[in-house]
Amino acid sequence: MGAATRKITIEIPEQLLEKAQEATGTGVTQTVRTGLQLVAASQAYAQLLKARGTYRFSVTLAELKDDR
Repeated sequence: MGAATRKITIEIPEQLLEKAQEATGTGVTQTVRTGLQLVAASQAYAQLLKARGTYRFSVTLAELKDDR
């Protein structure tokens, strides 16, 4: 892991936790970590969508295809 960790206590509806664990196929800790990673990733994705079309590239699509 490498990064500092923090121990927390949370209250989660039992049925929600069971469904989440079933979806991840992992234990409680890894399921919660996966959920938090998905929340963080969704924010980054939203920022990318917001910036869509605002970046200019120095290479054209045709040049990218020729580079294969």
